[in-house]
Amino acid sequence: MAVRVDIGRKYQSQTRVEEWMTAEKAGNKGVDVLSTPMLLQLIEEAAVNCLAPVLDADEVSLGAYVDLTHLAPTPVGFIIRTEVEVIAIDGRRVNFAFASFDEREKIAEGMHERYIIDKTRFRKNLDEKLT
Repeated sequence: MAVRVDIGRKYQSQTRVEEWMTAEKAGNKGVDVLSTPMLLQLIEEAAVNCLAPVLDADEVSLGAYVDLTHLAPTPVGFIIRTEVEVIAIDGRRVNFAFASFDEREKIAEGMHERYIIDKTRFRKNLDEKLT
């Protein structure tokens, strides 16, 4: 597999914060803002979608590392914009810089690392682990 990802490749997504996405729903009583785990999910989804068009049908990307700084709270109803950009490639490893913004300010920034892998080999390794 030859990775066909270029440094500088970008992707951006938008999501409205819903009540089910809050820290309150994740168990932090009284905190009705976007939870950090949900923010991480939005970042991972953006990175997955950034890579998806350049992967072969038998490939998938898996997250391996995240360095996330959650800078500001975002209330229910606000729109979140998440931006990812490929900043480094080393074989199958792809590194992203990311930033997320709500309607008023930057709410997060950091780095994310993913590996591009063969689905069949991954499934085989997983099946071996399960037996």
